[in-house]
Amino acid sequence: MASMVYASAKHFSLPPPVPVQSCFAARKPATVIRSAASHMAEGSSSKLKEFPHLSGSHRALMADLIGAIEDRLEDRLLPCVLPPDVEYYRNQSGTSEGALLVRSGSPDSSINFILASWLHSQLPTGASLNIASLSAYLRPSTDAPNFLIEFIQSSPTSLILILDLPPRKDPVLNPDYLQLFYEDTRLDSYRKTIEELPETRPYVMSSLYFRSLVSPTSIISRVDTESGGPERMEEIIKNHIGPVARDVLRVWLNECACKEREVGMVERVDLEQRDELVKKKTIDIDLGSSLPRLFGQEIADRVVAAIQQVFEA
Repeated sequence: MASMVYASAKHFSLPPPVPVQSCFAARKPATVIRSAASHMAEGSSSKLKEFPHLSGSHRALMADLIGAIEDRLEDRLLPCVLPPDVEYYRNQSGTSEGALLVRSGSPDSSINFILASWLHSQLPTGASLNIASLSAYLRPSTDAPNFLIEFIQSSPTSLILILDLPPRKDPVLNPDYLQLFYEDTRLDSYRKTIEELPETRPYVMSSLYFRSLVSPTSIISRVDTESGGPERMEEIIKNHIGPVARDVLRVWLNECACKEREVGMVERVDLEQRDELVKKKTIDIDLGSSLPRLFGQEIADRVVAAIQQVFEA
């Protein structure tokens, strides 16, 4: 879904083709970066965790979120085995580059895989497009929601935030599901916290398909700080978006990733079919159209094939 980093690139002018339990309580930005770096030797992509084109607060937040997932789920995650030219890739002209980290779950865990990525592209307008994303997918052995956070930034003062626990069952047909994962966890309070900031307003994704996949508590907002400049954006990420993102991830870790759920065989088949459709649409609609325009067909095919292999495993 729009979770894949490249999904929302279509909203901008792209260049033509070229030939936690309290897992955060004791963390501080410097500690976060060191903690994230310590995972590099365990199969994680070092280039991914550099986030070289993000601001300081933004870089620290992404490193913190990835570190929290890896710390909490480390015994359930396998090392990243992506080829080097998929972990980091760039187009021939050097105007676009990206990095990818995928860690599959161990066979006996409910984790399907976690996927983190960043993308940087110099646009024809002279502006730069930066997208950073972290998502986590669960297996049909549980019906709990997945996790998604994505930032799409077209300038130092303009940001689109997508943060959600996308449901894997219909909340209308399953009111207990809605109650357990969205009402009891008070996820809607986090949406209100972000939307009450004077610099934010709701953002409407162009794809009706993706709009149908998010939860009723999803945070999909545009943040504009032109009057306050990049300094105000840094403050919002550090003091407002960061705490909300950490809390939502903590909810997912505690209530979704680390709790066993009774799922019958018939329901597992339905979940598996739904999960496969979502992942197939991600490739067909988003990656297949956005990546070739940014990187050319050869690089796009290589990256998509690697992601598809993970999806189909």
